[in-house]
Amino acid sequence: MPRLPEILDANQLPEDQRDLFEYLAGTRGSVRMPFSVVAHSPETARRISHLGTFLRFESTVPHLYNELAICAVGREFDCRHEFYAHARLAREAGASEEVLDIIAYRKPLDTLSEDEALPIRYARELLRDHKAKDETFNAIVEKYGNAGAVELTAVIGYYSMMASLLNGLQIYTPESEGVLPELD
Repeated sequence: MPRLPEILDANQLPEDQRDLFEYLAGTRGSVRMPFSVVAHSPETARRISHLGTFLRFESTVPHLYNELAICAVGREFDCRHEFYAHARLAREAGASEEVLDIIAYRKPLDTLSEDEALPIRYARELLRDHKAKDETFNAIVEKYGNAGAVELTAVIGYYSMMASLLNGLQIYTPESEGVLPELD
């Protein structure tokens, strides 16, 4: 149960912010968690949704590799909602159960292809060490170009913010219960 109630009706918002529901429905298909809770700050919901729409749906980084980076962020933050939702999207984009297991259990990446390992390694380095190794960043630029490097870095930052919102506001669905193993 989220720490704040969901806002499920535009009439619960100030009149000048009610168009948020139309915007979210247009970009996301409907108003649902986490945005139904984040809507307590309509402008925050609008702005993060706008950036998220670009990063998730319009990035030059191939969808699978964005999703692997997002799963890695979800795991590094122990954010079960984020990991659950994006593991499903990663599977749809072609991720194997092996790669998702490696992320979930924080296993070494040496059995993965370099294409699979690279976005996970980059996310782990940024989140664990607060910087990326030159060789990792250079590989990101070589693989995705300068714009892709900026976009993948922004994906990692954006989903770090989302994981903080999800964890801080205790936003998760019953389906995500137990999706991440308890690790030391």
